[in-house]
Amino acid sequence: MKENRIYNFNAGPAALPLEVLEEIKDSFLNFGDSGMSITEISHRSALFDDVINDAVARTRRLLKLDDRFHVLFIQGGASMQFCMIPMNLLGPSDTADYVNTGTWSTKAIKEAEILGKTISVAASSEDKNFSYIPKNIPFNKKAVYIHITSNNTIKGTQWASFPETGGVPLIADMSSDIMSRPFDAGKFGLIYAGAQKNIGPAGVCMVIIRDDLLKRVPDKLPSMLKYTTYATKNSMFNTPPCFTVYMIQLVLKWLEETVGGLEKMEQINQKKARMLYEAIDAGEFYHGTAETASRSIMNVTFRLPNETLEKQFVEQALKNGLGGLKGHRSVGGCRASIYNATSLEAVEALVDFMKTFAQTNG
Repeated sequence: MKENRIYNFNAGPAALPLEVLEEIKDSFLNFGDSGMSITEISHRSALFDDVINDAVARTRRLLKLDDRFHVLFIQGGASMQFCMIPMNLLGPSDTADYVNTGTWSTKAIKEAEILGKTISVAASSEDKNFSYIPKNIPFNKKAVYIHITSNNTIKGTQWASFPETGGVPLIADMSSDIMSRPFDAGKFGLIYAGAQKNIGPAGVCMVIIRDDLLKRVPDKLPSMLKYTTYATKNSMFNTPPCFTVYMIQLVLKWLEETVGGLEKMEQINQKKARMLYEAIDAGEFYHGTAETASRSIMNVTFRLPNETLEKQFVEQALKNGLGGLKGHRSVGGCRASIYNATSLEAVEALVDFMKTFAQTNG
């Protein structure tokens, strides 16, 4: 730890790289020698053009995006995308497939249904309390898109590899694992991610959309709910959340220049997750809630022998400088979110605490 900072395992808003926070601290009052804070400069200025264009360029490099893709910054979080996607992409005679792997998938399905769109739930893991990722899914070849949630923060499951769709564009809510590993972006028609888990603070959703889906956007939609509005105006049809975009730019810079890219980031993330799951599996005091083959490397969910011990675990962990370990209110238990900015040192400290707590209370 540094100064009075704790090890932050919150699920979102979540940990940010310390050196990014320090850079912001140093430049906050006088950004780019402008004599103004980043929160004061005009979004129409050359200074902010450099910020947003660099964020887009770094996203393209990190994900190896070709010219078919547009990188957008849209307010409303990932939850806004639950309705924007069917509004923009599903016409009256179109259909789409959804895979339900937990809370956020369920919400996305609900929003499409509210709009009266024709969708099908092609697969679901609800039969086992969303503890696994479905396999061998019979997708509809005539679907306009297939929607998945790549990582499920509440249930602690993750797609280890993405499904084959037979050429149907894949859409993914990657809010909690974007930029955590390399993957083939070419099979995706649209990727979206609320920033506040893995790439920045709350306030904006990154949307990456391919040309063929952008062409499906109907003219008669409210301007702020059309992807074309953002694509044609470089996400600046109205005033964007400038500070949040700036922080995303710095996090992407950290990923590229300090970490060394997504391959290196994945190696670190795999090591963190392996350490934590080994601690959970070492005895009978802790037990993971996700099936082993579907375990997330971003959100590690686990239970203790009873709720009283879980409460004590969370309280004592905080006293030892380990914060954010309470499970989501809908499921209880414990959860350690180990996003990109959560250090190996933080996970080592948590594992040491878990061993001591189990020895004392087991």
